[in-house]
Amino acid sequence: MNLASASVTVGTGPISFADVTAVARHDAPVLLPVAAREGVASTRRIIEGLAQDVHPHYGISTGFGALATTFIESDRRAQLQASLVRSHAAGSGPEVEREVVRALMLLRLSTLMTGRTGVRPVVAETYAALLNAGITPVVHEYGSLGCSGDLAPLAHCALAVMGEGLVRDASGTLMDGGLALAAAGITPVVLGDKEGLALINGTDGMLGMLVLALADLSRLLTTADIAAAMSVEALLGTDAAFAADLQALRPQLGQATSAANLRALLAGSPLLASHSGPDDPTVQDAYSIRCAPQVHGAARDTMDHAALIAGRELASAVDNPVVTLDGRVQSNGNFHGAPVGYVLDFLAIAAADVASMSERRTDRHLDANRNKGLPPFLAHEVGVDSGLMIAQYTAAGIVSVLKRLAVPASVDSIPSSAMQEDHVSMGWAAARKLRHSIDGLGRVLAIEVMTASRSLDLRAPLTPGAATGAVRALVRTVADGPGHDRFLSPEIEAIVGLVASGAVRDAAAGVVGPLA
Repeated sequence: MNLASASVTVGTGPISFADVTAVARHDAPVLLPVAAREGVASTRRIIEGLAQDVHPHYGISTGFGALATTFIESDRRAQLQASLVRSHAAGSGPEVEREVVRALMLLRLSTLMTGRTGVRPVVAETYAALLNAGITPVVHEYGSLGCSGDLAPLAHCALAVMGEGLVRDASGTLMDGGLALAAAGITPVVLGDKEGLALINGTDGMLGMLVLALADLSRLLTTADIAAAMSVEALLGTDAAFAADLQALRPQLGQATSAANLRALLAGSPLLASHSGPDDPTVQDAYSIRCAPQVHGAARDTMDHAALIAGRELASAVDNPVVTLDGRVQSNGNFHGAPVGYVLDFLAIAAADVASMSERRTDRHLDANRNKGLPPFLAHEVGVDSGLMIAQYTAAGIVSVLKRLAVPASVDSIPSSAMQEDHVSMGWAAARKLRHSIDGLGRVLAIEVMTASRSLDLRAPLTPGAATGAVRALVRTVADGPGHDRFLSPEIEAIVGLVASGAVRDAAAGVVGPLA
């Protein structure tokens, strides 16, 4: 399916993980069904009725946060909503990636379309129009504490809907928000009662990054199994420990999946057959080889838990106050990012550990005392050439960074808003560091794939299995085989690209069938 041409319908129900990825990464157009728009309009009438009440209602006729008890007269409320957005658009630092901003906007739009926020249909329609026009508000790295949700990032998006602030158009050109909307034929929104508040209360930024991270980690954990299989072969290891009956003695689901991948990848390997049988000197492999299913599997289980939480969050209507199904407008705490922040931190821990194990396998390839007959550092001319010595340094340096990124952000609450918001989730920070962790994991796995490919070459005339051999052949399309030292960085980056694109996974799956 061509993701760029497949539309995503945003109605009262939850959107899917695939919907988020399609809109964020592939610019899939967004459609808003008529029935859902009518539901939004129906809820809006409740807000308009309360706006006429002489008694204060939070978010409709009052200030916000620590100013929640301050009554605002009706003739000042339009200014109140606009001022809220302008003041909260206080981000700083580098621009956040386009895909993150698009995911954030889509998720806020999804909440608006539930009919639980009380905005007018035109607000939701304008969000959809910006997405479909490829207009991306400039959102900055710093500004969110994850409670009340991702305030500053969401405010920068709301500012663009108002025709203010800075955006990038579909070509990536930085420009004034008003000019971009005019060029696209989009009328800026003048916010009404409660609408400014409805646009900035939510976990959309951290949730969007979680959904994108899950897509990336699914690919990378399969790639980790492939890299491990290549190392098992090249280091003359054994697949005996991956047997299904052994794995069943410890019925961890992710472990079983990774072990099944390894068995499929190693099936029929001439390299393994060359030393298998009763005379095999390998009693048991090192942990980085033998325990790969256990570590990769634990990461898979962590990912499955994170996906469970993300799925629940996609089905949520996060706003404060929220319009309930029976018509109450009720203040609540659903905007707190703890559920999402925790799993973002969990995933950073898993990514660091999988990368750490991969780096240890890479190091074994290069150590003549442990690589079972391969030259030191896989060098062509030992003493003259350094081989892949410093590639391992690069992997080790990245792993060290990933260990620091594994320190949880979600335990680091900093009170704000005159102690009204006295416990915050830091979920945005957890998501930002996870993106770096995922990038690092992909690079470490790429270095293992590169190293194992050279080791497999050096085992000739023995040959690897069909699946791992296909990956080695793919690597050889962007990086030369063994030989004298050469400029290595471009080859590393090219293989990083193969890992990131899914080409490594697809090369193996093209031989053995789909890999989990």
